[in-house]
Order: sequence, then structure tokens, then C-alpha cells
Amino acid sequence: MQDLREPQNDIHREARLLLRAARAASLAVIEDEYPALALVTPAVTLDGAVIVLLSQLSAHTRALDRDGRCALMVSGAATEVNPQTSPRLSLVCDAERSDDPADRARYLAVHPYAAFYAGFGDFGVYRLSTVAARYVGGFARAATLDVARLGPVTAALCDDAAAEAAMAAANRERAGEIDAIAHRHGGAGDGWRMVTLDADGFDLAREDRVLRIALRRSLRVYGELMIEMNNIAPPTQV
Repeated sequence: MQDLREPQNDIHREARLLLRAARAASLAVIEDEYPALALVTPAVTLDGAVIVLLSQLSAHTRALDRDGRCALMVSGAATEVNPQTSPRLSLVCDAERSDDPADRARYLAVHPYAAFYAGFGDFGVYRLSTVAARYVGGFARAATLDVARLGPVTAALCDDAAAEAAMAAANRERAGEIDAIAHRHGGAGDGWRMVTLDADGFDLAREDRVLRIALRRSLRVYGELMIEMNNIAPPTQV
């Protein structure tokens, strides 16, 4: 099989790892002809779109309904005392309401605590489609990104059924190892389960706690998961 994986120091892969690990983000919208900011909790679909759960009671949600143009920024932990050493990714997006049950399920897999209010009538899922992206990964490592490379790079990595099958097999056959991985990344207790999977890593959940686990190498097909579970990247702070 031809190895289409990007090198470990590829800036696009760094940006994807940062985005998929982010549990909070700043959302900029256009409100009354001026930009306005809000804190949101993102999740990322298999195809690389960002999804957020928003309430119609919020001014930024009503602003998005009037004008879907927006921007999102996520950042990681600073590597030095200077906060500007933190990696960060800025996305320019078009937002629209999503009624796709898969988007809602993906969001709740990453933010299970939100199940308490996600069914309220004023809450809805919005899908943010990226039209431009800028990444800053450190000194002399700032670049405008190829948006296409923020999502799966091959058809095999767009296969939801294959990803679901690989997760089910891992949960069934490697439960003890999954618990051990969770413990190494700050989780406690047993019974962790893999709830999302993509080319760059997966999310483990137990009750309302979710841990993002990055792989050292990107998958070429989801059938490689069992092998690459032996090749886990060390924990990172986001």
C-alpha cells in the first residue's frame, strides 16, 4: 500500500491535531455590522467540518442565522512563559444549521455532558465549513493552510462505516488496553470506550469525561487502528 501519510512535522497535521483536541474555541460573528466574540465548544466531524451546539437565546446564534460568515480560533498550551508561543489555528467559515443526526451524535460523543440540554427546543447544531485557514505553530512557523488538507486525504478515510467497525473491534477486543491508554492520559477508573475515530487519533469517553488521544502516525485506512494503538503520542495540553 502506498504510504500517503504526511510527515510528523507537517503543519497541516499539527493544525488538525490541535483542532480535534480543542474543547473550547472563540467564535467571531457579525452582529449589527460589527464583529462580536463568543465562547463555544466545538467538535469535528470525520470529514473535518466543525460543529457547535448553540442556543437561539444567544445573540451570537441569532447573528449567525442572519449572516453565516464567521471565524473560529482554537489554541493550545504555550511552550514558554510568553503566551504567544501557544500554537493556534484560525478558521474563516460559513455556518449553517444542521439537522443531520450524525452531526448531533458526533457533538455529543465529544461533549456528553451536553446531552442534558441538547434536546431543548432552543438548541441546534451548526456546521462550520472552512473556507480559509491560518496556523501559527511557533517561531517562523506561520502559514496559510490548504483547507482540503484539514480533512481526510483519501476516500478510505471518509468511510464512516469503516471507522465505526474499527472502533467497535477495538472496544470489544482491546478494552484493557483502552483503559491503560486513558490512565496514561490522565483518566481514572475502568470502562473507557472509544467514541470517535479519525486518521489522526481518537476520543475515549467514560461518563462525562472525554480524552483526545493522538496517534504518532496518521492512519491510511481504519483497519490499521489495532496496530497504531501501540504507537500513541504522549499527552498534550490544549
